[in-house]
Amino acid sequence: MRAPRGQSPASTSMSAEWFRRRFLHRVPSWGRGQSEPRVWGTGPGDTMGPQVSGRARPASPFPYRRPKFLRGVGPPPRPDPFLDAQIRPRPVYCPAPDRPLPWNAGYAEVINAEKSEFNEDQAACGQLSIKHREFGDSEDQEWMILCQEEYVTGCYWALFDGHGGPTAAVIASNVLHSCLRRKLEDVVGGILAPQPPMHLSGCRICPSDPLFVEEKGIQAQDLVIGAIEEAFQECDTVIGHEMTATGQSGGCTALIILYLEGKLYVANAGDSRAILVQKEGVKAVSSEFTPETERRRIQHLAFIHPRLLANEFTRLEFPRRLKGEDLGQKVLFRDYNMNGWGYKQVEKSDLKYPLVIGQGKQARLLGTLAVSRGLGDHQLKVLDSDINIKPFLLSIPEVTVIDLEQQETQENDVIIMATDGLWDVLSNEQVAQLTRTFLQDNRHDSNRFSELAKLLIHRTQGKEQSTWEQSSTGKVLVSYDDISVFVIPLHHKK
Repeated sequence: MRAPRGQSPASTSMSAEWFRRRFLHRVPSWGRGQSEPRVWGTGPGDTMGPQVSGRARPASPFPYRRPKFLRGVGPPPRPDPFLDAQIRPRPVYCPAPDRPLPWNAGYAEVINAEKSEFNEDQAACGQLSIKHREFGDSEDQEWMILCQEEYVTGCYWALFDGHGGPTAAVIASNVLHSCLRRKLEDVVGGILAPQPPMHLSGCRICPSDPLFVEEKGIQAQDLVIGAIEEAFQECDTVIGHEMTATGQSGGCTALIILYLEGKLYVANAGDSRAILVQKEGVKAVSSEFTPETERRRIQHLAFIHPRLLANEFTRLEFPRRLKGEDLGQKVLFRDYNMNGWGYKQVEKSDLKYPLVIGQGKQARLLGTLAVSRGLGDHQLKVLDSDINIKPFLLSIPEVTVIDLEQQETQENDVIIMATDGLWDVLSNEQVAQLTRTFLQDNRHDSNRFSELAKLLIHRTQGKEQSTWEQSSTGKVLVSYDDISVFVIPLHHKK
């Protein structure tokens, strides 16, 4: 991952001061008064200062640190330097029992096996207070909570899995909930109305206005989904401006769960995953977005804008990279408008690099990025070229809605949300089975949801042979990635 090219802080439309006033009322000024740079850290309370390889860089208002709810957790033990990095014991962090999370949710995380110096995962959770604003409120007034009746309350859990460094994930964990709250405040009048009005002010310009809403089947949840989608896009813009201003690069995936007015909204942009575990079954409530799963969208974009490939790649998919010997032969292929496969005669242009290189976990968009949705990566280019990755990378999430008012939740019904390091080793069914057994055996433990999150992580570490997971070929599966896990009990929502 390289530093951004050809962009200066002055070229951004969103100034640092504007951003700080808008979102960061309790965050100090952007690096002012920092006479001594801080060093990289990996403990829950450690911060990351503005020093890289001895060179000072503009300070960010978001120092690297672990989530707020991990503060007070003891530092990790010093690892034995003579042990191989991949077999050193890695501490699993959980919140202290006296710092309960919303809904008494559980959380645990583990830092990678020295794949990098720090944890590229970030997590956030808390309560969202969404103020019911009237037209004409000033910017200062819109953030004030005057009394209990003036706002709607929701809950929020989020995981961000960084790549190319932790910076994008750190910014997203500090900013996305603010973007989301602001977008929800813009439409809260429509969310609370019996039916979302055509005009938020309540005006009726045309007699058919209410009819339009009814015919389209527009509901309050559609406004919430739209607010989430807009919040992701705004957060992506903020990340781009902040990282340009501070000369940094990288991106992150984002998985959030929002509870509002009796419904859970699961929004995912990337390859993290959330599953619903119930007594009688397990259900995936998010979809992973990779270059393979979004092949048709990516190919279609390349069809519409072939210049994005800079004449270096072919948008067509073939079973393998074609060689000179394939010229003139008829080979299997498919384009953006095909679910099935056909045959075409190989031309010279088909010998270019494929748009998606590799398969499975090794698949890379333009040979560079393993995900096709996420935040950040504004400066990312294909190696040794000026081909931008960002046009192919969507920041818009897919949103799944779960109406809890229509479900009779049981005591052990939970949602497990985790970054991809967990799912690389454990299947949905394995996680569900572990969850049911553990919660049933520890039903009187008030801290059992964090203990469950810790157990799931331990099952990916290969510490004891009895807990190793194996693939169908008998190979032991161990994750060396950062892993963060939330366990959200649905029975505790009230």
